Formats: sequence, structure tokens, C-alpha cells
Amino acid sequence: MRIAVVGPAFPYKGGGAHHTTELAHRLAAAGHEVVVESWRAQYPGFLYPGQQTITEPEGEPFPDTLRRLDWRRPDGWWRAGRSLRGCDLVVLAVLSPIQVPAYLGILAGIGRRTPVVALCHNVLPHERRQYDRPLMKALLTRVSGVLVHSEQQAKLARTLTARPVRVAEMPAHLPTPSGEVERGDGVRGRLLFFGIVRPYKGLDVLLRALAEGPPDVSLTVAGEFWGGLEETGELVAALGLKGRVELRPGYVPASEVPGLFAAADALVLPYRAATASQNVWMAFEHGVPVVATRVGGFPDQVRDGEDGLLADPDDVASLAAALTRFYEPGEPERLRAAVEAPDHGPLWDVYLAALTGAAGSGAATDAATDAADGAATPGAAPGP
Repeated sequence: MRIAVVGPAFPYKGGGAHHTTELAHRLAAAGHEVVVESWRAQYPGFLYPGQQTITEPEGEPFPDTLRRLDWRRPDGWWRAGRSLRGCDLVVLAVLSPIQVPAYLGILAGIGRRTPVVALCHNVLPHERRQYDRPLMKALLTRVSGVLVHSEQQAKLARTLTARPVRVAEMPAHLPTPSGEVERGDGVRGRLLFFGIVRPYKGLDVLLRALAEGPPDVSLTVAGEFWGGLEETGELVAALGLKGRVELRPGYVPASEVPGLFAAADALVLPYRAATASQNVWMAFEHGVPVVATRVGGFPDQVRDGEDGLLADPDDVASLAAALTRFYEPGEPERLRAAVEAPDHGPLWDVYLAALTGAAGSGAATDAATDAADGAATPGAAPGP
């Protein structure tokens, strides 16, 4: 098949760009002819408060990558879509409703004959605005099919569209450590919170749980703050945690990630809500157990009591109890010994099959609709 993947790629950073790139590599390895249609300028700066691009690639860039899309040039959206009409499948990587106007322009250029799948990392944002739902509904009603990463997201997508919705677990796509992960023996007495800091990720819950949990445990918070850095510092001080919490605001380059995980006993994911996250797989790749909440895909990824622990979301007492349990004598070593780097080859095979099949029934529906329209219209000419 000739497949175009429309989404961010290097020099853009983060999980979305890594996923687009890894998806293209996996599709090409499966024998498809693949092109990535990426961005020259994806968002206005005020809509993305963090660092958007990096200078050095993290992982292997996909060689056949075009960078023609620009949020300031709607005429370019239609032209890009028109250039994709010869594809057998177009995949739109949907990271935010902010992308929808550009994607509608691309769809207008593509026309109705080419199958298009909306690959939704999140159907709707965790922190929603008034225009998010109508924008996503406008997009999802115009594509051939939808692929999401959990049954919960599928249920949400079906409230926005009658198009076919498929579910496939998101495989690992972030850069993995090269060679074996080196870490010394012993318990460090340090936990790690890693990634973009946003309210739904529950850092405030973790800080309160840390104050109620084992008194000799510290925490490193490494990642970009999308607001709230000053408030976080004030909360740390108010909880008496100044000597136990290290704030490292800003994007963490891939070269620094192994050191962060090597210094931690566990990665903590205190999310209030989640869909799919790469952070569990990242921790396991680095040989580190996970303490997470029972939201999204975490209960399926973390084996409670085996390679990590689970707590209730938005519940300080539950998370504090999990941290206390984690640091019982011998427990950190036992949990770490059970961590295994996952083999994602089979998961990627299932994912690619779901993706390439997601447009099938939608395309058949469109063909039937076109045929019915043609039969009902006197003198209608057959399509090309």
C-alpha cells in the first residue's frame, strides 16, 4: 500500500513526533510505501507553552519526510491533501483539536475517494475547552475510520461519529536506552515524576502523598511545566518538602533520561485521568518499577504487586499507602527484579493491522453511498 502519515516529526519533539516516526518506520518495514507529511510550523506559540522543537534528533528520523504544512498557510493544507490523492491510505495523527482546521483543509484536498483514518492519541483533551468537542466531531464525521488506544476512548469517539472506530493498544515508540541499563545495587530513597506537568497528571497529589508517606524518601520532578511552577514551589514549601523535592523544569533531552531513571527506585504516575501513556514502558525499558493510579491503560501495563503498585486516582491517602508499601524492607528490590523490558514486535503487528484495516468498512460505506447516490440521480455519470 501507498500510505501517507500526517503528523509531527523531527525537529518536533515529544511522544507525538516519536509515534509518527516509529509508525512510519514500522509500516515501511512491513512492506508499505510510506511518506510522512509533517509541519514547518505546527502551532502558534501561545497555544503550546512548552518547547516545540529540538536541534538533534532523538531516534532515527524517517527519510521520506516532507515539511510543507504551516498553520499560517491554509492554502497549503488543501495543496498537501491534493498531493495525497494517489495514496491507498492517509493517516491523520490527531494530538489536539487545534489541528482540526488544518486537517479539514487536507481532507478537502484529498476528496472522498482516498481512505483516511484519524489516529487519535486523545479523542478529547483531558483539560477541555468549549470548542474541542465540535472541532473533533467535525473531523471524525469526515474520515473513513477512527483508531483509538482504549475502549474508553472508543466509547467517547462513538459519541462524536458514526464512522467505524477500532481499538489497538499503543505500542512503545519512545527512544530506548542503547545497551544494557547500568545501575548499582541498593535502594536510593528517591522517586521520579517524569514528563510534561499538567493538572490531570496529579503532581500535587503526589507531593501531598510524599508528605504523608515514608519520611526519608525524596522526589525528582523532571519535565516542562505547562503553568503552575510557582504554585508547585509554594506547595513544596507549605508541605515541608523543600529538602526532599528537586524540581527540574524544562525539556529533558533523551541523553539525560537514563541517568534520571538510574537514580530512581520507581517512576510514579499519579494521574487523575489517562488514556495511553508511554511512561510505563519507558520505566520498564530502564529496569525501574512503577507506582501508578488505576486510570487509562495503567492497570493493564503494571502488574500490581509484581513489577509495580497501583493506587486510586486523586486519592492522597491511597497513594501515600502505596509509597509506604513500596518502601517496606526488601520490596523495592523484589519489584525491580520482576521488571522486564517488553517485546513490542507482536504488539506493533497487531497495531498496524488495526490501522490499515480501520478504513476498510468506512471506505465500503462511502462506496455504497456513492453508488446509491449515482443510482438515484438521473443521468449520473460513473465515478472515475
